[in-house]
Amino acid sequence: MKYMTQQVIFDLDDTLVHCNKYFDLILGQYFELMTDWFDEFGPSTSELRTKQIEIDVHTVNTSGLASDNFPKSLIATYHYFCAKYNRPTDRFQEQQLHKLGLSVYDQEIEAYPGMVETLDTLKQDGHHLFLYTGGDDTIQQRKIEQMKLDAYFDDRIYIRQHKNVEALENILTTHGFDRKRTWMIGNSLRTDVLPAVTAGINSIYLKQQNEWSYNLIELEQEMQQAVKTISSIHEVPPVIRTATLHKS
Repeated sequence: MKYMTQQVIFDLDDTLVHCNKYFDLILGQYFELMTDWFDEFGPSTSELRTKQIEIDVHTVNTSGLASDNFPKSLIATYHYFCAKYNRPTDRFQEQQLHKLGLSVYDQEIEAYPGMVETLDTLKQDGHHLFLYTGGDDTIQQRKIEQMKLDAYFDDRIYIRQHKNVEALENILTTHGFDRKRTWMIGNSLRTDVLPAVTAGINSIYLKQQNEWSYNLIELEQEMQQAVKTISSIHEVPPVIRTATLHKS
């Protein structure tokens, strides 16, 4: 079979490699600490979680996908409840939370099942693969190196602190992508799907079971119809093959 060559852009975190599950792991430890420290006041885990999410999303909206956002959100949530219950803050506890928040980046990187097979298949089909990820350059480069992803993406890797409509548009324009045969594959409706549909390229939404609240937005009906939704990375090659097969 011969397929029309496509330019396929992959997101990294929670598309090719696990990410959210490590944040959930650290948050579990965080809520245990907070419940212990504020035991006499009795805030529920739900209250703690709701406030942390609110602060986390606001921080990302204003400062992008910086690595210190997460520990800052833990400390800011701590400060909020200290103020709410008129409890003095403790410098040691703040340092403890900062260290806990940063520890999320020390977790061993784990690929999603099917990552290698999917990238191999697309490469064998003759498509050009690109990687577009948000976050701190050093942290994301470490993940890429650990997963040996340069074997698929070479220097076609874009790391941005702000991953939004403007950032994707800049990449597409600067690097001369042919939008009719360009695909964006990612798990975030906010940072992958919305920018892709806005830019007029093909979009595949990899819907994950446990998604970061920041990534979840409501798309207009017209946009929803332009997006192909899948639940496993294994589904990417068949979707692209169906859309690009040369008809004899």
